[in-house]
Order: sequence, then structure tokens, then C-alpha cells
Amino acid sequence: QVQLVESGGGLVQVGGSLRLSCVASGSIFNIYSMGWYRQAPGKQRESVALMYSGGRINYANSVKGRFTISRDNAKNTMSLQMNSLKPEDTAVYYCYYWVRGNDYWGQGTQVTVSS
Repeated sequence: QVQLVESGGGLVQVGGSLRLSCVASGSIFNIYSMGWYRQAPGKQRESVALMYSGGRINYANSVKGRFTISRDNAKNTMSLQMNSLKPEDTAVYYCYYWVRGNDYWGQGTQVTVSS
């Protein structure tokens, strides 16, 4: 089992920045991928940034150049630095791990970008 806890969401103005963090605990080994998804009201959940075990990172086209995913293995923490935020970035952001054939999700953290 893997437990994920996000933090760092909040209200920010257009053009501002936020940093989301996800702390993982439990059986954290053989991780195939980890990353961030988001879900805006009335929309499907979408991938924002995914990091794979081989080092490859994929970003959604809508966030390329503005968001950066990173991890700190020593602290079992994954982060998402979000810059130049736009109103369309408003959503609940979820931390995600794919571990040994199972997917795990955090509880979500709200990000609201006001214009």
C-alpha cells in the first residue's frame, strides 16, 4: 500500500506561482511512474506532468514551459512548481503513483487562479 498526501494548493492571482507537494509513505519501491493530474469542474481528469522510472518526463501541452515536476527521493516527496498561472489552471490537483501494477491517488488539493 502507498499513501499520498498533497499540500500547497490555494488561491493565487493570474501570473502568480504555487508549489504543490506530495509526500508518499508505505511500500514505496518499484515505482513505474508518478505525477500530477488535475480535474476542473465539469471536465475529465487530465494528466499534467508524469515522471517515469527511466527518467522520461511528459508534460501536458497546456503547461509546458510553466510547470516543473521534481522529486526528492530522500524525503519521499514529489513537487510541482507552477509559474505564470492562468485561470484555466484552476482545478483540483491530484498526486499519482503507479506502483507494482496499482495506481494510488492523493486526496487532492484545490488550486484557484483569479483574474
